[in-house]
Amino acid sequence: MKLDLQNVTKCYGDTRALNGLSLHIPEARVLVLIGPSGGGKSTLLRVLGGLEIPDEGTVALNGHPLTTEPRDLQVYRRRNGFVFQQFNLFPHLNARKNITLPLEKVHGHSPEAAHALADQSLARFGLLDHAAKLPSQLSGGQQQRVGIARAIAFSPEVLFLDEPTSALDPEMTAEVLELIQELAEAGQDIILSTHEMGFARAVADQVAFIADGRVAESGPPQTLFNTPKSPDCQRFLSRVMRY
Repeated sequence: MKLDLQNVTKCYGDTRALNGLSLHIPEARVLVLIGPSGGGKSTLLRVLGGLEIPDEGTVALNGHPLTTEPRDLQVYRRRNGFVFQQFNLFPHLNARKNITLPLEKVHGHSPEAAHALADQSLARFGLLDHAAKLPSQLSGGQQQRVGIARAIAFSPEVLFLDEPTSALDPEMTAEVLELIQELAEAGQDIILSTHEMGFARAVADQVAFIADGRVAESGPPQTLFNTPKSPDCQRFLSRVMRY
């Protein structure tokens, strides 16, 4: 995975969620974004995935530039899979239908092909027995696993995960983190934000510390966690890794 961002700015009213952010990653399998809440991690993920368009600056992922041209933007978005904090499953559709719907409507698969891909993805995560259940009949961990199954059913180029364990209890958090690690080990390119520092350290090959809408520091996890250079990153890690 290759990533290049130059002077990216994104504003919501008077709030500058991204403030001239630049980041160059020549090669990575798993990029983890860390930093304080409100620092810009979620906005950066949405910009990288093409869900938000920056007000200024340029974005390129694996050599594909982010553009405002509708047809090109649609193609850019279709390459990638997304998993959000609050699962975002359709509450009136069962687990299988939550996966087949985007396969049919977004990616153009036939109902039969979508059904086969959905069951393959559910089986991969031990969820096939729950295929006919509504989200309300699933635990939080199961719902998040369905969300991940939906995101990878079409073999995305990059999987984006926005704090995927923030709504889970410790046991379910461990379950989902293990699943993400398995995906990374199987070769899936991933960009994720997380507050789980131990997980970030274990699974990432590149880490970026985001604060005040900018990248204050980035590098391999062993360097960033062991010898952080920026004062903001030093303060952040000293707090979150104290206990």
